[in-house]
Amino acid sequence: MEKENLIFPRKPFRTHGGAPVPHFKNTAEMESAVMPPPAQVIIPMQQHVGAPCVPCVKVGDTVSVGQKIGDSDRPISAPIHASVSGTVSAIRKVQLPNGQMTDAVVIDSDGEMRQCETISPFKCDTISELITATRESGLVGLGGAGFPVAVKLRVPSGKRVDTIIVNCAECEPYITADYREAMENSWDVLSGVYTLWEMLGADRVIIAIENNKSEAIKVLTHIAESDTRDPNDRVRVLTLKSKYPQGAEKVLVQACTGRRIPQGGLPSDVGCLVTNVTSVSFLSRYLKTGMPLVSKRITVDGSAVTNPKNVIVPIGTPIRDVIAFCGGYSCTPGKLLMGGPMMGMSLVDDSLPVLKQNNAIRAFSREDAGLAEPGECIRCGRCVWACPMKLMPTSIEHMVKIKNVEELQALNVMTCMECGSCAYVCPAGRRLVQSMRLGKSLVRAATAKK
Repeated sequence: MEKENLIFPRKPFRTHGGAPVPHFKNTAEMESAVMPPPAQVIIPMQQHVGAPCVPCVKVGDTVSVGQKIGDSDRPISAPIHASVSGTVSAIRKVQLPNGQMTDAVVIDSDGEMRQCETISPFKCDTISELITATRESGLVGLGGAGFPVAVKLRVPSGKRVDTIIVNCAECEPYITADYREAMENSWDVLSGVYTLWEMLGADRVIIAIENNKSEAIKVLTHIAESDTRDPNDRVRVLTLKSKYPQGAEKVLVQACTGRRIPQGGLPSDVGCLVTNVTSVSFLSRYLKTGMPLVSKRITVDGSAVTNPKNVIVPIGTPIRDVIAFCGGYSCTPGKLLMGGPMMGMSLVDDSLPVLKQNNAIRAFSREDAGLAEPGECIRCGRCVWACPMKLMPTSIEHMVKIKNVEELQALNVMTCMECGSCAYVCPAGRRLVQSMRLGKSLVRAATAKK
């Protein structure tokens, strides 16, 4: 990399597109509530990008908190652990929010939250040991992507990470889970940051956070500037503009470094490693305690929720139990989402469990959830202006209708991150994100036939 690229930026670099979505950060200043263990958890074996895990327990087994209950020998995967103590009552198929079917271990809780006896702190002196520890923790990207973090830490041969970017942007409306992590566990955040910095030998760490989170900016900046492990001030906070999708990986890399990840490339291709702020904080706690990823902070909000709040819940808790902990529904929900309103997945019902990569549950009234019928495209070009990847959504929509795979590839449909900016700004209310997803599925199906 050129030397000037390694200077800490005074302000973010310009990025293309985005949408002026409202914030609705209603739960930002609400301290997280810890939910008691539910009567039963349903823990899917597919909670990450990559190969699903295979259950390593059987019906009738007694398990404890932190015990490994699923694993895989595939290179891209992450083990799964029991989030409550109790008895395995079933191993059955469940349907995930994306429609995929997977095995799930059902545990009837004994209410004791008995910790696994083999749990102990990890001491890591090398990057290889850190990768091993990270995999054993079951850590995946907690911002929603779900990519196994241990895989991300394996920097490809011949490449070097000179910049670590800690994603604290949290640009989706409503969601405040990462903000609360920064406020409530700021020392864990910085401890994890320094661990990654030292192990990877990076030149700088940029903690990227939007300017609508002033209190978190103050807290993180104070700790970063006062830590004696960083006499050369290589770890700093960069304040970003509040613009969606500022936290998307490719957008964030460009905003923080001015570098562009090539089509089909990874952050490591431009010398960067991007990790979510909650992921970094969890890794720090795991090294100190040895307790794997068994719980998750999620933001529960929306016009159909009686008492919106941030809740720390055992992974696998049925969503209906989480809603009940928040006072239940204030009205009959017209739409239930896992995640934010821009990139979240619509849920069929509230029996589905909370997953590792789940950072929010949204329940909206029928009035707020209603969508007008889409009109005809007026060729205004707003979708092109809003697309962070500089795509042409209406052209892609047309090619999806006629199933022209070659043109879809020429239009780079596979680079779409499905952020929803195009649909948000469309005055005709076109269902552009659905067209993007269909276009990508057409390309994948055609590629699989070859």
